[in-house]
Amino acid sequence: MRLVLNSEKGAVNTTLDQLKPGQKAEILHIDGVDGIASRLREMGFVRGELVKFLRTAPFGGPVKCAIHGSRIAVRGGEAQRISVQLLG
Repeated sequence: MRLVLNSEKGAVNTTLDQLKPGQKAEILHIDGVDGIASRLREMGFVRGELVKFLRTAPFGGPVKCAIHGSRIAVRGGEAQRISVQLLG
């Protein structure tokens, strides 16, 4: 698990794919400027939004999370591009 301690706020930063079921986080940014990054933003993965990690599918399948009252599954590689800050 890749975790980075943000010394300014005492917060922990990581990527969406590294969260455990039930954890909540605030989205910091999405890496890249390609079509996938654009589509993630269109689905609501934008800076400041809250996301709850629900589960990972077996055998490295997509991760399922809740954002804006919707449940969304994204591929693991896409989830690695979403930087988040863990909450509480």
